Amino acid sequence: MAWKAIGVFDSGVGGLTVLKEIMKVLPQEDTIYLGDTARVPYGTKSPETVVRYSRQITSFLVSRDIKMLVVACNTASAVSLTALKKEFSIPIVGVIEPGARRAAAVTRSGKVGVIGTAGTIKSSAYAKAIKRINPGIEVVTRACPLFVPLAEEGWIDNEIARLTAQTYLKGLKEESVDTLVLGCTHYPILKGIIAEVMGDGVTLVDSAEETAFTVAEILGKKSLLRPTSEKGNHHFFVTDVPAGFIRVGSRFLGERLGDVYQVNLDDEAHEEEQAGEDKQTAP
Repeated sequence: MAWKAIGVFDSGVGGLTVLKEIMKVLPQEDTIYLGDTARVPYGTKSPETVVRYSRQITSFLVSRDIKMLVVACNTASAVSLTALKKEFSIPIVGVIEPGARRAAAVTRSGKVGVIGTAGTIKSSAYAKAIKRINPGIEVVTRACPLFVPLAEEGWIDNEIARLTAQTYLKGLKEESVDTLVLGCTHYPILKGIIAEVMGDGVTLVDSAEETAFTVAEILGKKSLLRPTSEKGNHHFFVTDVPAGFIRVGSRFLGERLGDVYQVNLDDEAHEEEQAGEDKQTAP
């Protein structure tokens, strides 16, 4: 029997933290990852533009016969999930709902912090999702834009990272949140320093981890899981030259990426394009 892959996409490398957790929870599954590196970041784009990009990418992944789609991008999850679910018949999961569910379940004081990019925080997507689950929870949010370049640079445990985290998280500590949602796919890379600054009394909710559990749950319910005796293969696509993605991506995934293929999403004829794909292999 030919088993289908799980499709995962993000505007860049951040979604690899989600893929890493999916690979950990479901090592038997094949995956296809697309990073829209030519058009990153999504947070500064209009919702209409992000929906258009998301549709293009989903069409590309569906043409590769995936059984499920994971929108591993907070911005795309916030604005395009509803449109994608209307248009495509496969199960589709974003990263916001799983993180919100977990935060609502673990908070003891009813005060939850959410950190993310300016775009994600401005959308109030996490706050709305948490309030839908439990209207009594107080949600305190903070944009932490510098965490993204720090994660990509690998500056995750030095004085600059520590001072940045202390500056960003000071207000959340003063608000006495007992749960903090890492509302950006880059932030798990900085989990150590965020935990250190927030202190022992605060539970960190990693949306990447929670999304992986949700993926496993949905595939299990739909009897779409591969046998655990199988070993998954992983394919990577980007929309710009792969070199930077390979360099940073290996750190985010925690292992060597292997072959990364560049594709042009503007070209509808993906199949004809296959022959002309630029291939770059990690050293």
